[in-house]
Amino acid sequence: MRKNLFAISLLAAIYSVQAQNILVHIDDAATTYVSEGTLLYSGGGMQTRGSGIIDLHGNMMIEGSSTDGFKTITTGGSNKTDGGNIVLRLNTPGSYATSTYGQLYINGLTQANITGIVSKEFRTGRHGTGNSYFQQMAMPFSGKVISSLSTEFGKTFNTSRYDNSILKWDNTNVLQVHYTNLASVTNDPTGYYMVKSKNNDLDTSTPPVSLATIAPTPTGSVFTLNGQPNANLSAPITLQNAGNVNFGLNGSNKNAYNERYNTYLNDLFEFTATPWAGTFGKNIYQFGNPFLTNLDLTKIGYVENGGITDGNNVSNIWGIVYDPGTIITTTSGTYSTGALVQTFNLDGTPVGDVGLVIKPMQTFKIKLRNNTAQTLDFNTLRRFSGTARAASTDYSVVAAKNNSVGSVKQLGIIGLDANGIEISRTYYVVSPSFVTGHQSSVDTTVQVSAGSNMIGTFEEAINGGYDNNYLNYWLYINEANENNFKGKNVKLVNYYPDNVKSYKFEIKENAQPIANGAHALSSGIGFYYKAPNGTAQQAKQGDVIPVAGNEYDLYYGEPNNIVLATDEKTKAARTLVIYNPAIENYFVRFDPDWKKADIEVYDMSGKLVISKKAVDTSRDFVIELDSKIKNSYVVKVVSDKGEIVNTKILK
Repeated sequence: MRKNLFAISLLAAIYSVQAQNILVHIDDAATTYVSEGTLLYSGGGMQTRGSGIIDLHGNMMIEGSSTDGFKTITTGGSNKTDGGNIVLRLNTPGSYATSTYGQLYINGLTQANITGIVSKEFRTGRHGTGNSYFQQMAMPFSGKVISSLSTEFGKTFNTSRYDNSILKWDNTNVLQVHYTNLASVTNDPTGYYMVKSKNNDLDTSTPPVSLATIAPTPTGSVFTLNGQPNANLSAPITLQNAGNVNFGLNGSNKNAYNERYNTYLNDLFEFTATPWAGTFGKNIYQFGNPFLTNLDLTKIGYVENGGITDGNNVSNIWGIVYDPGTIITTTSGTYSTGALVQTFNLDGTPVGDVGLVIKPMQTFKIKLRNNTAQTLDFNTLRRFSGTARAASTDYSVVAAKNNSVGSVKQLGIIGLDANGIEISRTYYVVSPSFVTGHQSSVDTTVQVSAGSNMIGTFEEAINGGYDNNYLNYWLYINEANENNFKGKNVKLVNYYPDNVKSYKFEIKENAQPIANGAHALSSGIGFYYKAPNGTAQQAKQGDVIPVAGNEYDLYYGEPNNIVLATDEKTKAARTLVIYNPAIENYFVRFDPDWKKADIEVYDMSGKLVISKKAVDTSRDFVIELDSKIKNSYVVKVVSDKGEIVNTKILK
């Protein structure tokens, strides 16, 4: 990282105090304002005194040694621990999802010499609904007392596991460990925390106006979390033995809290016809960003040649889930926008939601293809920029890769509402190494389940169209071989055309976007789309098209003039029964061609436990089962035309 010092709006009372291992000192009542997009650099220790403030809207970088200090002190020289002196701002709280923010990078200092308190302004979207309301968050503070969150979030947390609890994920044992002693302190820099609220009174989109903020930030706009920043991690994290437990038949075994694994564990990557077999739910690692600087994970799956490298090579990586999605309300009900997912081809090429930058306070999940030990060095992943490193910048390298298996070409379809706001997306990707049709091997696939997404694709038959044997494979990322599937169609389905009004195309090759308005990729071939009763059209970068029906065809290469094997008149119903971890329950998503449906749910003794007639199919139907009763159920859904879908679920 280059050591550049840019202009600072106001820099007052800064002087050298080398005897105290402090290079930069902000004196009492002085303000140092670091504007958005600028960098304040110190080649040694830093401190504030009294009411001195570093108002950080941009970036601050401290490159020191083990003898340097990072302090906030009182006018008398003792440690000042109430915060308000080094403030990492959220620059536009009203649009926090896209806002820039102040970042702090500390390198070379020991944790013992980092006693200064940083005040981090924080907001994020809701990650759950009802009694399942919770926030996923990192805790980039060393030795922070857990009970301090009660003051900072303006509510009282307790030690009850199922009410207003604070939990931390255990990767090895695959469970949420809740704090039974709120006087405990954070001692796991990369921990994945969950802050829960039974009564929905922790909505970070509307912070309480009673909470104090640091001027000039208005009350009711942010939460402010205080703590000592983490030093560099002492060693890379070892990735091995996640999910090293026996889940039991269909996930029916129980964890240490007497909870069945199938009541809370989900795996977007493995969604075969026999869930809970093989490595389902295993080799998944959940982490939080340990730093107050962005992390760039886009290139952790291969060795970069030359230039600057992140030093990581997680060679068996399958994918990363980041940004769990937010809750939105539409005319058809309340839904989640869905998590962002990036998978990796065998040569390390990113696929899907490329641009994998983890913000401060943000969490993520890594799925490996097997249990072969890997290491992940968080220290080398820090990056101020909010965009992934690209070969065209001096911060990056030309990402030459070993064992190349051909370029990865992807068509992203972004679903927009009537106001042009994104509410869903999905991907169709091709390469010479990908497998067309149902793929049962976990060793090579880049596919990911679509979960509760409004739009997605279905597994394709070898000659195109639906594979009626795998209509339960509702896909967020769908792959096909660019050679044997050239010119054949993949089915794109919009379950809510009343909400998703247009599609925007986002086209990339080896994770790099092609030129705006372009169609052809390096092969000279491009993607196509066809609306119902329409003709095939070229998909061009950045184009926005109106939605003309609930089902589209997607192609790589100009469509073949052949009769497809799938007969649309005889295809099976596309009604899905999906588990949504945001509500910890299953719901029915109806075939968009259905108008009404009858729903019956039976337990394994054959007893009818739910019966609903003439259900409106324009919105999802939540299967409300008693969470205290753990059982298996059969769901029978019958359309007004007599089409029947039967599905077994576990609760």
